[in-house]
Amino acid sequence: MSERSSVTELADSLRREVERYPEGRKLPSSRALMERHQVSPGTVSRAIAVLAAEGLVISRPGAGVFRAAAFTTGPAAGARRAPAGTARPGDLSWQEIALSSETGPRDLLAAPVFATLRVPPPDVIDLNSGYPHSSLLPERLLAAALARAGRRPGAWERPPTDGLTELRGWFARDIGGHDGPIATGDVLLTSGGQSGLTVAMRSLAAPSAPVLVESPTYPGILAVVRAAGLRPVPVPVDADGVRTDLLAEAFEATRARVFVCQPLFQNPTGAVLSPERRAEVLRIARSAGAFVVEDDFSRLLVHADAPALPRPLAADDRDGVVVHLRSLTKAASPNLRVGALTARGPALARLRATQVVDSFFVPRPLQEATLELVADPGWARHLRALGTELRNRRTAAVAALHRELPGVLGSYRPGGYHLWLRLPEGVDDGVLTAAAVRAGVQVTPGRPYHAAEPPAANLRLSYAAAENSAQVVEGIHRLRAVLDEVATG
Repeated sequence: MSERSSVTELADSLRREVERYPEGRKLPSSRALMERHQVSPGTVSRAIAVLAAEGLVISRPGAGVFRAAAFTTGPAAGARRAPAGTARPGDLSWQEIALSSETGPRDLLAAPVFATLRVPPPDVIDLNSGYPHSSLLPERLLAAALARAGRRPGAWERPPTDGLTELRGWFARDIGGHDGPIATGDVLLTSGGQSGLTVAMRSLAAPSAPVLVESPTYPGILAVVRAAGLRPVPVPVDADGVRTDLLAEAFEATRARVFVCQPLFQNPTGAVLSPERRAEVLRIARSAGAFVVEDDFSRLLVHADAPALPRPLAADDRDGVVVHLRSLTKAASPNLRVGALTARGPALARLRATQVVDSFFVPRPLQEATLELVADPGWARHLRALGTELRNRRTAAVAALHRELPGVLGSYRPGGYHLWLRLPEGVDDGVLTAAAVRAGVQVTPGRPYHAAEPPAANLRLSYAAAENSAQVVEGIHRLRAVLDEVATG
């Protein structure tokens, strides 16, 4: 049972119980509720918060939780509000006409993104999610940073629309180096990486224009491109990153003005753009009069055994070709929705205009907490520990794949959180994924990573979201049994 369903069930149970209480009666203690319902302290506190929001109970710190006075709904005193979800809807069929468009249903565009965020049941091993398991995240550091940030003078005042100067300066140095081409004024803070991608696509490409993307690529990029009314054009990737010979041909054939890429530990292949191709990408884009949107999502997920990382493309760009995107969410927390776009010239002005119209600014307390986090000496220690654990998990996953599924794993690099598997001929990745969930392991089908028809069937396997290396190995063992069944069935 998921935490969300546990909270809902406990809230429903308490709601029925509380409605029989006289006004002012005290509810059982949190400890008593935990023992009676066999739930965690967090589930109890969230269920109580639900009832408090409905006006059924009042929490008095140090005293307990009490049945609230009867409340009113509208002008009728004493009217009771029905629990959420009990009202019967009217006729909603008219909405199909109102929402119809040439682009098709938005839920189809978002389906791959929903899939990457899906939380599996407790008995299913998660080899799907791109977010590291909670045990790998710096939750104590985050809690302390948030507490300190809340006490900062002016922490709840409105921030500058571009973001706090100190945090923008930190991103500028982290991306471009102390003497690099990126200045504090070139940085625009965004609400995480996905929001930054949306801002970039809506700012840099004209409606219905082609946008070049790597193939395969992160489905969230394809979803953002299509939701903006743009047309993704795939450019194949190999072990050294995007094929620059085909990139030049794609620019010439389409006259595109934007190319979106992940030069470091690309999702899903894990490829790192080779030094020769780095220079070629910048030269080709500059010749085409186009922007390169560099999604640098995995730089903080480098493994302990990795060689020195190549610099971001933006650090070698003097002509404003590269629009760089960096986010802290993978290494810190899915809830730390703070990222940064860097650009120069009119492109930055366009990004700023789109961002302010969409969301005004990133909440200041979150920016202040981010500053506290990256300034804490524990942040560097956390990144080293994360790199060690990701290396250990990758090593265990690679060994298990060679043992259980020889031949499915191609090249891989010491960074990121995923491996790209080539399935045997005739195996359908969608059928295999569905069967795997029934067998207790959740993996990601390869089809959504392609903007056009895929050349082969693949799976993406994440080793970051499972509880530990042993669970990763067990998940691969279950996957082998499923593949044997699907291949012979």
